[in-house]
Amino acid sequence: MTPSDAERKIRRWLPLIRLLQVYLPLSVARWAEKRSASHINLPADFTHEVVSADGVRCEWFIPQNSAQHQSVLLYLHGGGFVYGLSSLHRDMVAYLARKMGIRALMVDYRVAPEHPFPAALEDCVTVYRWLLKQDVSAQKIVVAGDSAGGNLTLTALMKLREDGDPLPAAAACLSPVADLTDRDTKDLHDPLLHPRALRFYSQSYAAHQDTRNPLISPVFGDWRGLPPLLIHAGEDEILREDAMRSEALAKQAGV
Repeated sequence: MTPSDAERKIRRWLPLIRLLQVYLPLSVARWAEKRSASHINLPADFTHEVVSADGVRCEWFIPQNSAQHQSVLLYLHGGGFVYGLSSLHRDMVAYLARKMGIRALMVDYRVAPEHPFPAALEDCVTVYRWLLKQDVSAQKIVVAGDSAGGNLTLTALMKLREDGDPLPAAAACLSPVADLTDRDTKDLHDPLLHPRALRFYSQSYAAHQDTRNPLISPVFGDWRGLPPLLIHAGEDEILREDAMRSEALAKQAGV
């Protein structure tokens, strides 16, 4: 597929971002991220609201064209399990909310290494259950996430199913991290994600837990009974294999 002008412009910055993930201290990267995320510039037809969902900080993004709809997009952001909400995620979720014509709720879950597994998963499950207590029907909820958020999307579905909670209508994963076990990535060149960064993110989240735990690496889980899934991945990224394995496992389970 021929890249668009917008994609070519973005790709020019990727080598720098890729190196910064490896050599920039996490504290400095978080500081820069927090400064950029503090300035929220949404269109005039949007309402932005910070709420506490049973103790978990979340942000509502409500477009005017959602007034007649009770549906909710529950979005779990990416960031290698170590970064919080970014301005890019806010822009993307606002765009999705407007295009879908529904409200979007972003979960500001706890991050590693200060809060390793299962902290982020617990927060995401808590927020989903909080939505149900707000009289939002499970069949009116779609869960979505990118990268680490894609992992949390899949593991939250498995956790909710195990606990007997009603499952959402559907879920979407953008380049989900589905396998946190040690893998040979020396022959893979991701335009954005450096293998060293991937290992650091995985180790920070899993800490000393068994990475074959299905709630850490969903490729080792039971996919039966999950709601319909939409899975995206880029053609030249490390996480493409995770996306393809997830698709195959879901299909084998009849999802």
